[in-house]
Amino acid sequence: MITVCRLEDLPPGESVRITEGVPAPVAVFNADGTLYAIDDTCTHQDASLSDGFLEGCFVECPLHEAFFDLRTGRPTCPPAKRSVRTYEVSVVDGSIQLHVSVVEPV
Repeated sequence: MITVCRLEDLPPGESVRITEGVPAPVAVFNADGTLYAIDDTCTHQDASLSDGFLEGCFVECPLHEAFFDLRTGRPTCPPAKRSVRTYEVSVVDGSIQLHVSVVEPV
């Protein structure tokens, strides 16, 4: 597990990009109190999803407006066609923990 940050340092509606200890950048989101983690790079083009626009449990890519479901990693509209990987996230003693084993997209 990788410590991301303290829970209070990632308020609802915000995200953080993780690059240390992971094979590829990961975006961690606080969507109205629920934590999600996905690959940070849009599968359509190289855009950082942590810079995207969070709407409920969806993130909109800042480059070409593809939406990804944070729960599954699946794109919900073009131009993205491939899913991003999702990661398990937990809170331990007030710290957000990223589990480095990935859940492969379906």
